[in-house]
Amino acid sequence: MKKLFEGKILTIPNLLSCVRLALIPCFVWTYLVAGDPRATVLLLLLSGLTDIADGFIARHFHMISNLGKVLDPLADKLTQASMLVCLMSRFPLMMLPFGLMVVKEMVSVGTGLAAIDRTGEVHSAVWHGKLATVLLYAMLIAHVLWPEIPAPISLASILLCAATIILSGILYGVGNVRKIRSGTPPQTKDE
Repeated sequence: MKKLFEGKILTIPNLLSCVRLALIPCFVWTYLVAGDPRATVLLLLLSGLTDIADGFIARHFHMISNLGKVLDPLADKLTQASMLVCLMSRFPLMMLPFGLMVVKEMVSVGTGLAAIDRTGEVHSAVWHGKLATVLLYAMLIAHVLWPEIPAPISLASILLCAATIILSGILYGVGNVRKIRSGTPPQTKDE
């Protein structure tokens, strides 16, 4: 846990992740209370743009931090989970990607923390996690904007998201287990 708060904390990318967290109650309200799908999508797109911006700024201006490596995916997952829960009111099958996402994150976090403990390094997201995120957002936005989406299209998009979540969870778990097995424990000051 000490590693998480070492180095840079108050950075532009971390602030942008906090903005994404603050947008969650806004899009939940616009979808569930105001019933405004366009405003909901605009807020989701704004959240996505801040996600892209924080990644770009972190890499290109050397503002990558251990806290950011945790805060960024946390903001992503809470955004995704919140929108999935909102959509469950109209599309009960959203329970499938939601449940799979929870299981995947539990596996990823559990093995990821063990990998951090073993190697002393916080690892960034990889291609399959990004693919699952892109497909999930596309599916979410389609269902928000198209409330009368035909059942076969809805089912196909939900199953595609579920499959990529499963794939990503397996690949993250395997990758983290490999890091645990092959990693060298970090040295302490006493060594």
